[in-house]
Amino acid sequence: MPGQINRRGFLRQATIASSAALVAGSFEERALLAQATSAPAPQPPAAPARPFPRGKLGRLEVSRLICGGNLISGFAHSRDLIYVSPLLKHYFTDAKVFETLALCEAHGINTAILRLDDETLRLLAAYRQRTGSTLQWIAQVKIAGDDFGEIRRAVAHGAVGVYVHGGVCDDLVAAGRVNLLARAVAEIKQQGAVAGLAAHALEVVKACERAGVAPDFYMKTFNSKRYWSAGPMPRHDSVWEETPEETRAFMEEVERPWIAYKVLGAGAIHPREGFQYAFQHGADFLCVGMFDFQVAEDVELARLALEKTRSRPRAWA
Repeated sequence: MPGQINRRGFLRQATIASSAALVAGSFEERALLAQATSAPAPQPPAAPARPFPRGKLGRLEVSRLICGGNLISGFAHSRDLIYVSPLLKHYFTDAKVFETLALCEAHGINTAILRLDDETLRLLAAYRQRTGSTLQWIAQVKIAGDDFGEIRRAVAHGAVGVYVHGGVCDDLVAAGRVNLLARAVAEIKQQGAVAGLAAHALEVVKACERAGVAPDFYMKTFNSKRYWSAGPMPRHDSVWEETPEETRAFMEEVERPWIAYKVLGAGAIHPREGFQYAFQHGADFLCVGMFDFQVAEDVELARLALEKTRSRPRAWA
């Protein structure tokens, strides 16, 4: 009837209006809109149009932007929003995980840092079988006393690099057990993988350097801490970098490769600022969790940040 509109017509008009509103939106917003109207099947990784810059991580050649695995695994530092991690698990179906990894490879990212668990192993095996992918896997593991079983399991399932979880390293150093980290590094190397140690607390890196522990690389949280939920103490869920200036200054003297993570403060810092800050102040690689619709933009912003970082106090690894 004239002057009335049915539900289908309303939805159609709403979609058109939304589309018009997003014309001038960000890359991410446009991608979300496109995703709402079409759901292409996951594609196997294609050769990147332009190789993404790489560096050396032990014997490995690694893209300076690395795909992080927290989002894929359904873990989010989401402050007090309790629904976010379950939402991620619902979003990242097998097909979406495959699509995300394929997009990373298509844009020149050749390495992913992923947890070691049954679900990750299942997804990796299926992805490789389906696409023939050569994506390098660096595994996050935990150690418990003398139990290094996770290290051996990761290598047995194809991990080319293994590092000890940041929380585990924090706790062991606080307990005065740096020797256990040294033994873990030795075990990783003995298994034939590149060995790393992660940390939220800078004291982990300091203690390992003092003790002569010899990992092939460190992973250290790093961001400017310039966002409203970053503090003051006690730590909010998103921080994981309490002393950015101290981190920058100390890492200038550390010759081992450094992968920076939490560079976006759990989504509180725009990649344009976060990537530039981390590269300019010494990070050799960035580990970043990405949704599929963020990959292309993140790659270009990381490339731009690298191009702008033509000189810096710390030598590149």
